[in-house]
Amino acid sequence: MPFTYFIADIHLSEDRPDITQCLMTFLENEAPQADALYVLGDLFEVWIGDDNKTPFNDAIAAAFKQVSKTTPVFFIHGNRDFAIRQEWATQAGMTLLPEQAVIDLYGTPTLISHGDELCTKDIAYQKFRKKSRSWWWPRLMLALPLSYRRKVAENGRKQSKLNQQGLKPEIMDVTPEEVVKAMEHFNVQRMIHGHTHRPAIHALKANGKPATRIVLGDWYDQGSVLKISETEFTLQQRDF
Repeated sequence: MPFTYFIADIHLSEDRPDITQCLMTFLENEAPQADALYVLGDLFEVWIGDDNKTPFNDAIAAAFKQVSKTTPVFFIHGNRDFAIRQEWATQAGMTLLPEQAVIDLYGTPTLISHGDELCTKDIAYQKFRKKSRSWWWPRLMLALPLSYRRKVAENGRKQSKLNQQGLKPEIMDVTPEEVVKAMEHFNVQRMIHGHTHRPAIHALKANGKPATRIVLGDWYDQGSVLKISETEFTLQQRDF
């Protein structure tokens, strides 16, 4: 039976070879069997620009490029890798999608996104998100030397961890009203997103009808994959 894979929040970095190996195994053995593979953001722990040419980044791109020869690969930016541009996407054989997109999944219109735009109670992050997605801020940052961008990224990661320690769990989760608002805006009954690292399948109401929100898991302790066919969808794990 035909099926499609969704992954998000892999958070690849050179100091986590266990995550990398799990993803590589998935890309080599499983992804080519799917109709399509959607990566819904935070593929990397941090991305400082397509000009950051490293053997690690090139290896990841090559693995996805191999998949793309038989299976279309689509990518939505996350909050950690919003600086990925067309150069690296082309190298990886990926098609870049807007931050919110509606796709037809075996006859069911489905809204997909990274999900960070739905966490509106995190005021400080939303302010940063607005700035980082502006037309000028990415251009300014990407014009700076790579060495400086590395320092900015490292400081940003440290500050993000400190900020999250003081936040209540509900602040870091999606705002339910924003979920309904988005689904009604796009007139869909199903949404798939990541970002919150809380894999689950939620039942709700949107457009006056039953609806479903599927949250993808992160890859910190195991691989997390959503498999969807015409008749079913399952959240699955891949052991390290």
